[in-house]
Amino acid sequence: MSHSLLVELQAEELPPKVLSSLANAFAQGIHKSLEQQGLLNSGSALSIFATPRRLGAHISHVSAKAQDKHIQLKLMPVSVGLDAQGNPTAALLKKLQSLGVGVEQAAHLEQKMDGKSLALFLQQTQAGLTVQQGLQIALEHSISQMPIPKLMTYQLDKDCALPGWDSVSFVRPVHHLLALLDDQILSVNVLGLSAGRKTLGHRFESSAVSIEIDHADRYEDILLHQGAVIASFDKRKTLIQQQLQRAAKEAGEGLRPIEDEALLMEVTGLVERPNVLLCQFEKTFLEVPAECLILTMKANQKYFPLLNAKGELTHQFLVVSNIAPSDPSAVITGNERVVRPRLADAQFFYNHDRQRTLADRVEGLGKVVYHHQLGTQLQRMQRVRNLTQQIATVLGSTAEQADAVTAAQLAKTDLLTDMVGEFPELQGTMGAYYALNDGHSVQVAQAIEDHYKPRFAGDDLPRNDVGCLLALADKLETLSGMFAIGNLPTGDKDPYALRRQALGVIRILMRRPFDTLNIHHLLNSSLGILSKELNQDMAQAATDLYQFILDRLAVTLKDQQYSAAEIDAVLALRPICLGDVPARMVAVQEFANLPQAAALAAANKRLANILKKAAPEEAGLFAAEKMSEVAEKNLYQAMLQCVSQADNFYAEKNYTTSLKTLALLREPVDAFFNDVMVNDPNDSIRRNRLGLLKQLHDSMNRVADLSRLAH
Repeated sequence: MSHSLLVELQAEELPPKVLSSLANAFAQGIHKSLEQQGLLNSGSALSIFATPRRLGAHISHVSAKAQDKHIQLKLMPVSVGLDAQGNPTAALLKKLQSLGVGVEQAAHLEQKMDGKSLALFLQQTQAGLTVQQGLQIALEHSISQMPIPKLMTYQLDKDCALPGWDSVSFVRPVHHLLALLDDQILSVNVLGLSAGRKTLGHRFESSAVSIEIDHADRYEDILLHQGAVIASFDKRKTLIQQQLQRAAKEAGEGLRPIEDEALLMEVTGLVERPNVLLCQFEKTFLEVPAECLILTMKANQKYFPLLNAKGELTHQFLVVSNIAPSDPSAVITGNERVVRPRLADAQFFYNHDRQRTLADRVEGLGKVVYHHQLGTQLQRMQRVRNLTQQIATVLGSTAEQADAVTAAQLAKTDLLTDMVGEFPELQGTMGAYYALNDGHSVQVAQAIEDHYKPRFAGDDLPRNDVGCLLALADKLETLSGMFAIGNLPTGDKDPYALRRQALGVIRILMRRPFDTLNIHHLLNSSLGILSKELNQDMAQAATDLYQFILDRLAVTLKDQQYSAAEIDAVLALRPICLGDVPARMVAVQEFANLPQAAALAAANKRLANILKKAAPEEAGLFAAEKMSEVAEKNLYQAMLQCVSQADNFYAEKNYTTSLKTLALLREPVDAFFNDVMVNDPNDSIRRNRLGLLKQLHDSMNRVADLSRLAH
């Protein structure tokens, strides 16, 4: 017979940003544990509940008791448990006694091979756990495994504390534990609480202070109608989305709420029964950059700003209230009154910041410590500016060089403004506004805003070449500085986001015109600037940083569904121009699908092994007139034709066709290895053949190390 199980922890207000993940971990942990204990029947379904004051789970098709298990317990080797006459030894009798088994069972033990020796086994029947026993285990395990960001230790109420309990730790104080199997209370306890059937409804709109759940299957319905609570997190989230869309449509044609999944999740974790209301503020505040107003409304008040059809901010916004009075005017005016000082602060910061130019703030960067070993933000700015100028010179972008240097000098100055001091998320964005206010070009302003990009995987690159140039220099300076002082990522810790910075460098170097830049020259330039300041050799830092960037590139290529062998083949050449890598990867992938690929890769690996064993001077010279075997002459003739064509395609960066052309060498290469002895006793013949193979090896591995494709 199947039953329904309900479990709920009723707590003080839980952290809204992690409410969903806490609820999922709690409910799924219980479900998985019960399943492992054999207490769930086929078709069992899990429903997860999460509100600001509760975590819950409803599980269907639960067994009242798990089936008994027949287990086989290994005791000890036969040579230890039985004497020469086959009688039980003292060691065996002691073992049986410790297991609560009568000594008469010694005669019924089974002897089986265990590895290379014969062992004694005891056959036992293990009684299945009751659902009450299983839930106790599941609760304790699930709570111990929850991803709680910060534990709170609190004293238990004297009237609910179990004997011996004084204080417990959880994400927030828990006041009630509910556990029902159908309509029966399960006697379990956790966090110092004994289970009952009572819970709490909505803090303000519940029909009773305490609500009694008479059956596990009626939990959600009782909470909704008696407690005014929508217990399901997903249902509340969907309802909020629907109400936001409806309220926006009613507010005006073309209006829409700002899309922000994180804000939506947080607001869902703040309310038990959502009620969306339309509010507004004075239009004069719209003179402040929209990003400032949007951020203060979202971050401080959890409001949803409304945008018009053009995507511009309007003076209206939506509030997700936790109460639904018949007259919502007091709630509306209260929220409008609360947001006004926030917007006034943003307006003040913006107007006050514009009284000084960004250029006037440059010297102030000298008072801001960047890193105790790498100096101030002013010193860092000077390094970025110098590196920006060097890269611009290599690219030959003289027209944009002045803009890039100006942007590099001003990029960090908005860190000293009041607005960024209040909202660090706006760094770069406010710099762009203030640059335009100071009369700088749109290119400079966009570069200042975009030089932090890409901030994350999938983020856009800077909008123009000046922005990409500054972003590249900024990221290279960060990477170089941290590698120079040995401040490297470890495990999952990366406080300076060096992995993300490296991925940003890679993406920019694959964008024209940056795809022609030499990565070694860039690293040497960046580390060279630091070398003069720190007065230390940077050779090892350059080697380590280059490898770090290659490792990040390998991760990126793996995410693009290239195989490990294909990635290894390209990166084994230690590319100096990362902009070439995508074309090489496509070429290798297409080559790997050719019917000749496996044989050529195997031959290439054989070539590499032969040349590796030979002294470098032995494979230095080749003379066609010294060839004597037909197979080596045929290989040479095929090389004259194929390699020349492949080299031409390679020079044009048509790597795919270059490799496909080399595929024609399969038959002459196979014939050579079948018919020709490379290590001929005659030194002159051996060296000549090694020279021929050296030419073949170099030609075949210009695009990638094809031997890495061999299985």
